[in-house]
Amino acid sequence: MTSAKLEKILHQAEKQCADNGARLTHKRRHILTILAASDSPLSAYEIADHYREQHSENIPVMSVYRMLDFLAQNNLVHKLSSTNKFIACAHIACSHSHEIPQFLICDKCHHVREVGINREVISALQESVGTVDFQLNSPQLELHGLCENCR
Repeated sequence: MTSAKLEKILHQAEKQCADNGARLTHKRRHILTILAASDSPLSAYEIADHYREQHSENIPVMSVYRMLDFLAQNNLVHKLSSTNKFIACAHIACSHSHEIPQFLICDKCHHVREVGINREVISALQESVGTVDFQLNSPQLELHGLCENCR
């Protein structure tokens, strides 16, 4: 990732946090930077390791989890529940509205691609499961398979 693109992402993240009445602290910014620069999703432990390598400072994993929760609440990162790993939102620097994010996860190389699904599809899914008295807690789908390079 180019430094110009990373700066654009971080600038938009700061603006998004400010719009939500929150603050992107230095440590939160560093965590977001680690995720934005990564080619694959990272666990909180992996993020703590990267942080220590880059800043010569230990950061408790519980602190990383709290920062990740903050970043997720502000729509800056996504948690992949099936792998318990995190990725930076692919659309932080965009100024237009997006569809519901869904994730295509390669089981071989672990690359993740974020794609959007039309809100009407998610509404239909929620309505369908509602007919059997089931409530979705999250409309996020994580689809596992093989990417183009690994097939």
